[in-house]
Amino acid sequence: MPNRYEDALHRAIDKFRRTSALAAQAGVIPYKSEPGGPWIGSPYDGNSWWTGGFWPGLMWQCYAATREEAFLREARRAQRLLTDEFRAFRYLNHDVGFMYLLSCGADYRLTGDRQAREDTLHAASLLMGRFNPAGFIRAWNEPERTGYAIIDCMMNLSLLFWASRETHDPRFAKVARIHADTTLREFLRPDGSVSHIIEFDPDTGARVREWPGQGYALGSQWSRGQAWGLYGFTLAFRNTGDRRYLDAACAIADNFVRHIRPDGLTDCDFCQPPTEERIDNLAGAIAACGLIELADAAETPAWRDAALRLLDGLLAHCCDWTEARCGVLTMCTASYHDDGAGRHTNLTYGDYFLVEALARLCGTDPGLWI
Repeated sequence: MPNRYEDALHRAIDKFRRTSALAAQAGVIPYKSEPGGPWIGSPYDGNSWWTGGFWPGLMWQCYAATREEAFLREARRAQRLLTDEFRAFRYLNHDVGFMYLLSCGADYRLTGDRQAREDTLHAASLLMGRFNPAGFIRAWNEPERTGYAIIDCMMNLSLLFWASRETHDPRFAKVARIHADTTLREFLRPDGSVSHIIEFDPDTGARVREWPGQGYALGSQWSRGQAWGLYGFTLAFRNTGDRRYLDAACAIADNFVRHIRPDGLTDCDFCQPPTEERIDNLAGAIAACGLIELADAAETPAWRDAALRLLDGLLAHCCDWTEARCGVLTMCTASYHDDGAGRHTNLTYGDYFLVEALARLCGTDPGLWI
């Protein structure tokens, strides 16, 4: 790999070596950082906010590359806050996969810690409990959203596949496959794009309607949703060997790659008006990870080349290596229509996927999704 990727990984680790101590001092699970300020915690729902696992996941990526105990300690500090949320419970939703596979699951993978294993299995059981036998995993908890499922959940399925392997109990994987099949049937469009939110009848499983979600408009292409679909279906293929999932991932990847900007950055929605710029480098970083995985799964080097285009754009234009802010990746956007969770700023899950992509290229990635 070119030295620029190793250099970028080392620079990121150096930065988090310093700023992880600032997170511990603040007592938060970092969600974002602004120039001249401290780490900022979650915008909603306290430590049950869905992104909580990305910070410890980032620490475990740094630990895997360095074996420095400071990263392990910081990961476990954040994990204690996350496992406390098991008792709070009411805010937890389908994103327990994001929250606990990258935190407790990573701990068990890298250290063999038995309590971390039990905590990860606890999370898998919570995700199983959200399964509606009509054919989908329920996304959120509000009474009016009993039939909602979202494309993001394709990434959470990795927790269920892991739990089946770990326990030799096929139920977890069976639920994951049922949800993946529903997503394949109902979310994937003929042009290779995917919907963000589909509402189902919770009694029959029949499709009711599509919702625009975090994208520009109904029927548009929210880029982070495309990235979740790309990476999620690739992981589903890795976990099952089902060629339908690989074909879906390739279709989504082809659509995503057609929309990479000339500068290597990613619009927040591929259908957004040209007069109103919204960039979401989260989507680019996630897609880069998915494309690297897909290149290996499909034995297609062109997907890797596309991942490098995305990474090169991020490294050239949107990485803050200074001490002005705690995080690295800038110009990240949580939602096209500002929902208060961050626009054109540093968001910690962008940092996670940037470091994961670099670690994959440099050979230090511990493979936290499989």
